[in-house]
Amino acid sequence: MFDGPRRLCGRIGERLRAPGPPGSPEQGRRAAGAKSRAHRPNLFEAAAVHIAACADADDQRSAEAAEWVSPEALAFGVHELACRAVIALARERDESPQEVARSLMGLPVA
Repeated sequence: MFDGPRRLCGRIGERLRAPGPPGSPEQGRRAAGAKSRAHRPNLFEAAAVHIAACADADDQRSAEAAEWVSPEALAFGVHELACRAVIALARERDESPQEVARSLMGLPVA
């Protein structure tokens, strides 16, 4: 009794999974869907692109990166990037992170 519907569903599933001929619309849609699932920027990537674009005065790229994640996530990513950058510079300069941060902001060293 259920053999007919089961075979029909199996054939539909096979057609959905099978790629179309090269250059067909089905193949293009499948490739586009796989690409969008394969790479979704995370908050750290969005923050890195956003900050690099701001440093290069590229407003368009900065705005694009800001759309990848929520504003809260971007703020967190920017915060993490700032912390890591200050720590890396402090190690490189053999100074404290506070001295480096104040120096980068143009503040007198306390």
